Amino acid sequence: MVENKEKTTIVLFSGELDKAIAAFIIANGAAAYDHEVTIFFTFWGLNALRKDESVSVKKGWLESMFAKMMPRGANKLGLSKMNFGGIGPKMIKHVMKKHNAMTLPQLIELAQEQGVKLVACTMTMDLLGLQKEELLDGIEYAGVAAYLGDAADAKVNLFI
Repeated sequence: MVENKEKTTIVLFSGELDKAIAAFIIANGAAAYDHEVTIFFTFWGLNALRKDESVSVKKGWLESMFAKMMPRGANKLGLSKMNFGGIGPKMIKHVMKKHNAMTLPQLIELAQEQGVKLVACTMTMDLLGLQKEELLDGIEYAGVAAYLGDAADAKVNLFI
């Protein structure tokens, strides 16, 4: 007899550090409780999946502007409150380190190790001019229908 796992889905719409950390803490917690977990990244949430380094890809003018204006990777996200021109994220990272809390990149890596399905929204990627080469390795690419398929069977569905 095959046991059905509980399912948890999260839509990460926000590109803010504190909200991304919360999403990954919840996702890793659910995975630790043996839930099948999907995080669907759309709009600004996709920035958490961007590689830290610049990737040379051909883009149009508008897509290049989006790429320059958006933070590149989990280490560059700002805070939703008290960002203070970039000082806020430095302060929260210092406090997290002091308390031996995992960084966002570490939480992302743990999620991948636990089998959390990280799904980049292909429609949003098209709108913002993001290409697969610019995002982390080991993630999936799909549209909203794929997310809805996962969410339909989940007991927990969060929008962050």
